[in-house]
Formats: sequence, C-alpha cells, structure tokens
Amino acid sequence: MPDIKIVTEVAGRVCALPFETGASVGDGDEIAFVEAMKMEIPVTSTTTGKLKSLLVKLDDVIAEGQVVAIVEA
Repeated sequence: MPDIKIVTEVAGRVCALPFETGASVGDGDEIAFVEAMKMEIPVTSTTTGKLKSLLVKLDDVIAEGQVVAIVEA
C-alpha cells in the first residue's frame, strides 16, 4: 500500500487534530485545522485509508505546503 502525504495549503498554527494515529480516514475527512487570519482552515485527506502518522501537534506553527500527516492508502 502506498503512503500518501497530506499537506497544508496555508501557513498558521495547528488548532485542532480530530483524528489520532491509527484511525481510519476517508477522502475529504478533515485531519487537522490550521488557524490563519483568525479563521480555522481544514486540512483534508486526499484518500481513504489508515492514518499512519501525524507529523504535527497542537499549537505547532506550520508553513504552507508542509506535510501534516501520512495516510496509508
């Protein structure tokens, strides 16, 4: 099974992580939320599979294009 990297489209602070490592995720599921410009922007899965790892934690400051999670498709 290939590993799919989930990246954020915005820079900001990680304010929510609704899934834990090992959870099943679907295409379009919101894996993380990034606070940017006083808005919470979701980072969504692009595939269905198992959340292999979360590469960020709450309150981390992340950059645009940074890998947030890896999903095993």
